This record gives sequence, structure tokens and C-alpha cells, in this order.
Amino acid sequence: MWRTVVDALPLEQRLAAKAREFGFVACGVAAADAAPKTAERLQQWLREGLHGGMIWMEERAHHRESPAGLWPEVKSVIALGMSYAPATDPLALAGEGGVGRISTYAQGGDYHDVVKRALKALARWLVAEAPGIDLKVFVDTAPVMEKPLAEAAGLGWQGKHTNLVSRSEGSWLFLGAIYTTLEIGAFGAVTPPVADHCGSCDACQRACPTDAFPAPYRLDARRCISYLTIEHAGPIPLEFRKGIGNRIYGCDDCLAVCPWNKFAAAASANRAFLPRAELVAPELADLLALDDAGFRQVFAGSPIKRIGRDRMVRNCLIAAGNSGDPGLRAQVALLRDDPNPVVAEAAEWAFAELADA
Repeated sequence: MWRTVVDALPLEQRLAAKAREFGFVACGVAAADAAPKTAERLQQWLREGLHGGMIWMEERAHHRESPAGLWPEVKSVIALGMSYAPATDPLALAGEGGVGRISTYAQGGDYHDVVKRALKALARWLVAEAPGIDLKVFVDTAPVMEKPLAEAAGLGWQGKHTNLVSRSEGSWLFLGAIYTTLEIGAFGAVTPPVADHCGSCDACQRACPTDAFPAPYRLDARRCISYLTIEHAGPIPLEFRKGIGNRIYGCDDCLAVCPWNKFAAAASANRAFLPRAELVAPELADLLALDDAGFRQVFAGSPIKRIGRDRMVRNCLIAAGNSGDPGLRAQVALLRDDPNPVVAEAAEWAFAELADA
């Protein structure tokens, strides 16, 4: 009897229930053309150079402008969110010398693998429910504008920090998408877009240590600590080094101060994202001593692995220079002769910063 009742529900409701079984806390459906302003906003962002060195954003912009730009056959988009809400304050280690701060999302398992695995499982279920359809799954690495699509599908709204905000999950959502040839009408009643609930709040804007928001809802990646510590390969500009503090991979500040996070429950987070003990407050001295093999071993199974040893050590040197910890000076000195010139330059800077520590 229960199975009969469930099977009688609209596809959208059955989809949401199945998505929850696979670990998603948010699920919504939108027509493929439901975010028409995406192309205009993306092109303006690129014209102003706010993407920094992320050249791939330019090269595949036509794919990002709309789902049909990537896959002309798409009719509907299923947007999904998986929680990684932290159990502790992401800002607790701010200014604490000798240790590095790693963004909450990177302290556990690699979300690319976890979310994609769940997306594929959900996709297999959907194909069984609607034989003959075609679909594609995406999480982060493809030229897909997940945030405006998630907004169109009713998962939340893009806040003033440009990330998605959910009334129930706050700012702590990994987003994935399934593109499908199934018509939007086949899903039954779908969730309408959510209104913007940021109001007059500007906490995220004020929290940014490097003033990366030229205006609400606009991000200058060239000033963003997440960009500088993850995507940027060269020397970190001097004007941002003090603002980086002890952040060595990403930054949670604009997310962490969002008032809507008070509704996000850590119990909703996927267990795969529980923090690994060694990544919660890693000692800078240990990380500065890493060679390539040691780096790969420490960060195996982590999204951090993709930035490589040199970029991580560069980041740790900036944190060391900001630490005021004289005990790090000897370790920093050894890196002044590092074969990588970016690492060597960061070591020179950190050594000078620690001269009077």
C-alpha cells in the first residue's frame, strides 16, 4: 500500500524523496531557460576582468551562459544541494599563530567525488522512472552556473556574497546539477524561485578581509582569499598578504557571518564531509616541511590535493609571516632556496616579517 501511494505522487515529489535518500538536503527543478540573466551578468563580470586569472571562464563562457549552450537537447535542470554545515565556529582559529586555517568545505572528503557519486545514483533512478530520457550530471568542474540554476529551482537565493543562501541550510551547500531531456511539465508542480532575503544586512561585505566585494552581489575574484590561495598560481600580491592572516586554503568569513546559518544544522551534513583531525588546525611547521610526496600523502582524498605542494607551501609561508611566531623562522629560512621561485619569494617575505618576532 505504501509503495502504491508513493508511486502515485508527482515525479518532483518522488525525486525529492529519493534525493534525500542519497544524501541531498535540497532538491528542485527548473526549466532549462529559467535563469535568463545569467549570460548578461557573466559577460559583464568577464569584461571587467573580475575573474582574474581564471581564463577558462572566458574560454567556455558560451557554455556557461545557459544550459542549452552546453547541451542543446536539455529541457529541464534538477538542482541539488548537499550540506556540509560545520559543528564548530569556522572563525575560531582567526589570528591564532602557528596553525593554518583551512576552509570548512576542504577539511573532509573531496566533495567532487561524494556529490558526483550521489548524482549518478539519482540519475540511474530517474532513468528507471522515465525510460527513454537522456541526462548528464555535473558538479563544479563543468562549465555550469550552478548558483543561478539552484536559485531558479527554488533551493535558495544568491546572497550579497554571491553564494547561494538557503533558509534552512544557510550558506553551507555543495551544489550539483542534472541536465535532462525530460520536459519540465513531466515533473508536476515544481518549486518556484525563492525571493532574496538578504534585506539590509551587509555582514558578509563587512567581514571580507581583503574587500573583495566592490558592491553587493558582485565579487572581485582578484581580491578574494579563496581565489588567491587556490586558483592563483603566482606570488600573492603584497597588498593582500596581511589580510590573509593564517588562512592557507580558502576562506569562510563571508559565509560564516551570514545570519541565515543559524538555521543550518550540522546533523544535516553528509558524514563524508566530517573534518579530518589533521586538517582542523594543522601546524604550519609541519606543512612547511612537506615535499611533493609528503604533500600527496597528507592531502590524499582531499580537494586540497589539486593545488599541489608549491602553492600550499606558498600559502603557509604567508601565514607564517603573519604569525609572529619566532619558532617558525628557521623553517622559513630553509625555504628561501626552494627550487620554486614563488615559494622562495614567499619565504623571503615571511623571513623578513619574522625578523623582529
